Amino acid sequence: MKVLGVDPGLTRCGVGVVEGVAGRPLTMAGVGVVRTPADADIAHRLVLIERGLEEWLDRYRPEFVAVERVFSQHNVRTVMGTAQASAVAMLCAARRGLPVALHTPSEVKAAVTGSGRADKAQVGAMVTRLLRLSAPPKPADAADALALAICHIWRAPAVNRLQEAQAAARRTPAPVRTPKGTR
Repeated sequence: MKVLGVDPGLTRCGVGVVEGVAGRPLTMAGVGVVRTPADADIAHRLVLIERGLEEWLDRYRPEFVAVERVFSQHNVRTVMGTAQASAVAMLCAARRGLPVALHTPSEVKAAVTGSGRADKAQVGAMVTRLLRLSAPPKPADAADALALAICHIWRAPAVNRLQEAQAAARRTPAPVRTPKGTR
């Protein structure tokens, strides 16, 4: 499985590609950041993010895209920018027919470090260890993107089984129950 992880942001959009399967050693295929100038018009910044993500999709040809789920922060302006960058990532993936998975920051932290409250340094250290890198990827947005890809690789088999079971349950009619004493 090859997954492109995207840590959305307007100024720095972290991207990382990880290959592997759950239970086996993982390999980093690429890591980086798509940057946009903070003083540029928002529409232009979104186009730059789209172009950058398209280049990553062309170069690495992932099978899945894992994007950090936007959560409410105190700064509405930051949330809006993150949500817009997230939407661009989902659009780029959908345009190619790639499945998109959204993972919350706490899900990613828990998957990679064992604690949903881990800090950026702990996430970076575990990404370095799990991918057998010589140093943590910089900036933290890049390490977070790799963590998203790792989280998806590890969680995807369980999530897929759950979705298949739910789909099967919807297809199977519920048993008909007759009230007691009516037989």
